[in-house]
Amino acid sequence: MTSFLKPENALKRAEELINVGQKQDALQTLHDLITSKRYRAWQKTLERIMFKYVELCVDMRKGRFAKDGLIQYRIICQQVNVSSLEEVIKHFMHLSTEKAEQARSQAQALEEALDVDDLEADKRPEDLMLSYVSGEKGKDRSDRELVTPWFKFLWETYRTVLEILRNNSKLEALYAMTAHRAFQFCKQYKRTTEFRRLCEIIRNHLANLNKYRDQRDRPDLSAPESLQLYLDTRVEQLKIATELELWQEAFRSVEDIHGLMCLVKKTPKPSLMVVYYVKLTEIFWISSSHLYHAYAWFRLFLLQKSFNKNLSQKDLQLIASSVVLAALSVPPHDRTHGASHLELEHEKERNLRMANLIGFNLESKPESREMLSRSSLLAELASKGVMSCVTQEVKDVYHLLEHEFHPSDLALKALPLITKISKLGGKLSTASSVPEVQLSQYVPSLERLATMRLLQQVSNVYQTMKIETLSGMIPFFDFSVVEKIAVDAVKQKFVSMKVDHMKNVVIFCKTSLESDGLRDHLANFAEQLNKARQMIYPPDRKPSKLGALLPTLTEVVAKEHKRLLARKSIIEKRKEEQERQLLEMEREEESKRLRLQKITEEAEQRRLATEYEQRKNQRILREIEEREIEEAQALLQEAEKRIKKKGKKPIIEGDKMTKQTLMELTLTEQLRERQEMEKKLQKLAKTMDYLERAKREEAAPLIEAAYQQRLVEERLLHEREQQQEVELSKQRHEGDLKEKERLVRMMGNKEIYQVRVVSHRQAEFNRLRREREERISRILQSRKQEREKMRKLKYYLKLEEERQQKMREEEEARKREEAERRKKEEAERLAKLAEIAEKQRQRERELEEKERQRKEALLGRAVEPAPPARQSEPVTAPAAAAAAAAAPNPGKYVPKFMRDRAERTGTAPPPETDRWGNSSSRPDGDRRPDGDRWRGDDRRSSYVSGGGSRSSSSWSRNPR
Repeated sequence: MTSFLKPENALKRAEELINVGQKQDALQTLHDLITSKRYRAWQKTLERIMFKYVELCVDMRKGRFAKDGLIQYRIICQQVNVSSLEEVIKHFMHLSTEKAEQARSQAQALEEALDVDDLEADKRPEDLMLSYVSGEKGKDRSDRELVTPWFKFLWETYRTVLEILRNNSKLEALYAMTAHRAFQFCKQYKRTTEFRRLCEIIRNHLANLNKYRDQRDRPDLSAPESLQLYLDTRVEQLKIATELELWQEAFRSVEDIHGLMCLVKKTPKPSLMVVYYVKLTEIFWISSSHLYHAYAWFRLFLLQKSFNKNLSQKDLQLIASSVVLAALSVPPHDRTHGASHLELEHEKERNLRMANLIGFNLESKPESREMLSRSSLLAELASKGVMSCVTQEVKDVYHLLEHEFHPSDLALKALPLITKISKLGGKLSTASSVPEVQLSQYVPSLERLATMRLLQQVSNVYQTMKIETLSGMIPFFDFSVVEKIAVDAVKQKFVSMKVDHMKNVVIFCKTSLESDGLRDHLANFAEQLNKARQMIYPPDRKPSKLGALLPTLTEVVAKEHKRLLARKSIIEKRKEEQERQLLEMEREEESKRLRLQKITEEAEQRRLATEYEQRKNQRILREIEEREIEEAQALLQEAEKRIKKKGKKPIIEGDKMTKQTLMELTLTEQLRERQEMEKKLQKLAKTMDYLERAKREEAAPLIEAAYQQRLVEERLLHEREQQQEVELSKQRHEGDLKEKERLVRMMGNKEIYQVRVVSHRQAEFNRLRREREERISRILQSRKQEREKMRKLKYYLKLEEERQQKMREEEEARKREEAERRKKEEAERLAKLAEIAEKQRQRERELEEKERQRKEALLGRAVEPAPPARQSEPVTAPAAAAAAAAAPNPGKYVPKFMRDRAERTGTAPPPETDRWGNSSSRPDGDRRPDGDRWRGDDRRSSYVSGGGSRSSSSWSRNPR
């Protein structure tokens, strides 16, 4: 990795590499700089580097590099300058989008371009071969080669940006904008798979936001701005899902919005709620949940009426009509919420989820069995005044189908009203969030409701009825459709009837006394009779006893007041005691409950884990068995179809047959059919041979007669055409002769013009040839000169190289000689130094020997023979030492007793020694090895020159 002193140097280096076409090296250089720990402080240069970096990543489609660089840049400028990161990401998305659009435009241009050499040929052979081999058209191939890679990169760009910006409070707006652009990308190019993945990514981001609440820079959903951004993103997701007709994803988006509202416990803006309920109406209508569809319309009506102040009367009328028609579209026998004991557990959960989505809580009123039902919805519509806002046609249909009793002509009266309703609708001018309202979508449901009401009312009046009569009373459907509706109504216990096709009648079973219709009639009849009896025989009024009670009323009130006060005090004491006991019991129960809860939760977790594994294994086994059963059923059906086609009676029992048995049976049946088919083909071939032979025998004389007739006709035709050709030849020859006579007059002028043109062209040719020869000669001459120049230049370069080589060799030889000379001088110098050191060591040994002999002479010891000297020492050393010791020093003071003893013994007195044992009389010629005189000689010279014993004593005390 190359290290740069400044980031500007890396940018310059990258630009240089780009200019020479090495984009990969430039990208790697910038990537190393961005990911380096050396540049962790934000500066403006890093922003310019990031712009260049993302441009290179987009040009080369390096999504992984772009993601790494943006993550590192987010770390750098997270706490310093977040707007810089925002600008870089916007530039990155802009470049990716622009490249994708350019690729798409280029693919369209290639498709529309006319690139055909032969205009008479439809396609080139290579195009035909390529299309046959690849199996795709030219547009598909160009999209795969040009557009698809850029679309993949653009999708990867959106995913990368969302991953970088997720759960960051400082980049919420940019996150929302990126999500909106990704939604628009999926909508524009119909990318349903990518849209599902995008919704899952955003859903996971929100789940992680709620899971890790201690995260740094975490968005606060309780803030109005953050909540609004998240809700806008989910609402846009819901819109795109419905436009792409991804209804399952749209329902999950609705659940996401509802979860956000429950999480923050705040009601969003009315405009968002309007879009929310509009999309709910579409989802519930597509899923055939008519009850929840009607409730969603009712919520939408209440929102528009409460918050839209600009809502016109016409638009309000259309919305109210949609609410009423949606309520009427709910089947009248829909009692799933009232009959909760008959529902399955998963159906309960589903209904509860949908009720929560539209703002109703089923658990809040468990005693209300008719909550979220058709009857409760219609009653609520009447109480909220919705019926007063609808059109007259809708109001008439409502009263006709819900309150009036017309068993003979109910459908005939409803038909014109339904026809008028189908023509109502249109775009709402004052409710922009609500799409175009078309009441015609409710026409099939209204016709079905009218049919069921007619059957219900007819069953209360008639016992039997002909099928033709019943079909005539219902103009909407054929009797087959009416029969299906009747079967559904009987299944839901809405009516009780039978259809006897043998007698061509419909039988309505008698209702018991406990049936709803007869019970209502008897109850109404009893109420009317009771009112009539009260009117004929009014009840008697009893005399009042108030007058007798008035005198004692005061005493009674006082006594009762005292009794109540005493009872109140007793009750309060009992309550306090009871509350104290309850508190103690609650504390004990709470501790027990916590312990039991902990144990229960652990057991529940283990049980759930075990059940999950069991369900998983059971599901896998069940899927395998179902697949085997389906395959066996498919083989069984095919076998039954083949047997039925042959007119045989099917003898296959599907419940007892296995897949292996069915496969064997099928193979046997196929083999038998193949053999029968071969026999039929042989018989047919034999029949065809006989027939073809007979036809040819009959046709042979006819063909011969026709051939003879054709010969006669063609001979006559040939003679006639030959005669016409001869006449035409004569006419053409005469015309050619006349033309020749006319053109002979111009022959001379033609030859003169021909000679002039030929001579002119010959002169022009000669001139051009001379010019060409001259030009070639000049070119040859210039090339010859150029070769000569190059040859001289090469010779000069060769000489120059040889000269430089020779100079280099001489320089190297001179350096080697100099090194050898220096090495030799160094060896000589070392030898001299060794010799001097040896001489110095020899002199030191001689001096030591002299010193030793002098000491012995002074102390009067016998002179011991000196040890044998080394081979390098001179043999005259002992003699010189003895002579020096015997010679008296003239300038040295010697005591009298020593002089007398010396005279008696005939020997010189020993030299005076100082207190360190060193001799004070040394010859003047003794010097140090370095050539200086000894320090003792200097002191002696001072003693001699000064004279006196004081100087001598001072010398002996202070030798130094």
